[in-house]
Amino acid sequence: MRIAQVSPLYESVPPKNYGGTERIVSYLTEELVAQGHEVTLFASGDSRTKARLISPCPRSFRSDGNSPGSVAYSLLLLEQVFRQATDFDLIHFHIDCLHFPFCRREPCRQLTTLHGRLDLPHLPPLFREYAGMPVVSISDSQRQPLPDLNWQGTVYHGLPKNLHTFRPNPGDYLAFLGRICPEKGLDRAIKIAERFGMKIKIAAKIDDADSEYYESKIKPMMNRPDVEFLGEIGGKAKDDFLGRAYALLFPIDWPEPFGLVMIEAMACGTPVIAWPRGSVPEVMENGVTGYIVSNIAGAVSALEKVAQVNRKGCRDVFERRFSVTRMVQDYLKIYQRLQESDCRNQELSREKAVTPLSADVLPLRKLSSRDVRLQTV
Repeated sequence: MRIAQVSPLYESVPPKNYGGTERIVSYLTEELVAQGHEVTLFASGDSRTKARLISPCPRSFRSDGNSPGSVAYSLLLLEQVFRQATDFDLIHFHIDCLHFPFCRREPCRQLTTLHGRLDLPHLPPLFREYAGMPVVSISDSQRQPLPDLNWQGTVYHGLPKNLHTFRPNPGDYLAFLGRICPEKGLDRAIKIAERFGMKIKIAAKIDDADSEYYESKIKPMMNRPDVEFLGEIGGKAKDDFLGRAYALLFPIDWPEPFGLVMIEAMACGTPVIAWPRGSVPEVMENGVTGYIVSNIAGAVSALEKVAQVNRKGCRDVFERRFSVTRMVQDYLKIYQRLQESDCRNQELSREKAVTPLSADVLPLRKLSSRDVRLQTV
């Protein structure tokens, strides 16, 4: 198949450190190429891929200091995609809903994976307007706020099997990996480690939007002797960090659409202690890959028996359910189904669909002298 993958421009593909969506786009793209598909990746110019790369900007927004030209580059991205739309059997978007108006006006076979939370109050009116757009969820729980969308399936994230190293023996510290923000629950994680009596290592980024939370809530807790802050990490450093941990703490307080760090830990054989929010019960196999708990006391009790968790069993769950090969197989089934049903005109056939304006449907009116000047400039 001739497939276009359209990535957000915020991070490179793959990202250097933090960045879940762009990381998944990278794994998906490279595996499709490895399986013999003709793939074009639309992403920032600092991306690395075996696919054909088309870039509206030389660097990702984040590496470019959250580029002030982000709106212009995003529009240029869409122009580049739709200029070549007829060259692809399918265009797979990962940029939320930015492309919806373009898809309505430019018939093309397309699919959108929704990577974010869908429980925000401004989303229902938007998705009512674009109810026919074919979309994919990354967990069944992600769909709950908007169950009536044109869901084509749920595709769990997957990782290359050789990405992380399985380590059969537990380490002597607890791990926290992600962003420092209220919904990720780092304050809970530090309290859990303190009560359990084990060191906690924190590998996380701090966005500008969460700097006040960090300064007021988290920074005072970082002074404790058994708390070590590593900042952002990636590659081998992340592999070592997760694989050598006693357990990963995931005490989230929001409807997590997937939670990539959980399967990264499983790939290393590291058990997970997590709160039952969002996708957690779907992703984890309670008692096999760790424990799902509801409070700090429950987390401490789970840690007391986490040594009983078979780390090889964690790795087995990862290989069975969360490999990149399985993810690509699931997407290809959806791609092929869309090809067979030919949904290119799905949105255009809706009663509210907008027909592109062309010269022969413009209302006629008398040209003014200003019109003449504009046409001759």
